[in-house]
Amino acid sequence: MKKWFGIITMLVLVFFDQCTKYIAKASLEGKNAIELMKGVLEFQYLEGGNTGAAFGIFSGKTVFLGVVSLIVSIILLCVYFHIAKKAEYKWISWCIIFMCAGALGNCIDRLVNHYVIDFIYFKCIDFPIFNVADCYVTLSAIALFLLIAFSKETENGGKVNG
Repeated sequence: MKKWFGIITMLVLVFFDQCTKYIAKASLEGKNAIELMKGVLEFQYLEGGNTGAAFGIFSGKTVFLGVVSLIVSIILLCVYFHIAKKAEYKWISWCIIFMCAGALGNCIDRLVNHYVIDFIYFKCIDFPIFNVADCYVTLSAIALFLLIAFSKETENGGKVNG
């Protein structure tokens, strides 16, 4: 993958995340939830915002989490720039792009709003309310785990994914 194509993709993903949060706040704040699938999925603004991380850990540590996510994003970008041109790391590069986009999307919220805007709610399993950036991070982390877990050894002892 060309390095700059990945960076542009990441910026588009961050922009999309921020747009969804803006729309959610404008449309849902102080209002009733919007049911997408009755009893299953709805858009519901998390009043007061999410001041913690996953499942409410580090609640109230917004600046700390913002700085940590910024540092993680910088580290991820350094790894990305190191591996992006290597064909055997193409899928890992994509995982890093999505993970970084999610970290930056929530970092922006933490540093600008002092909380993360969450609005997607799986009512059927009473799952904590989350957002698009959380989807980026979670799905890319799962994909990265699977890529590493099922990577194959090459003849010269190196690892190849796919």
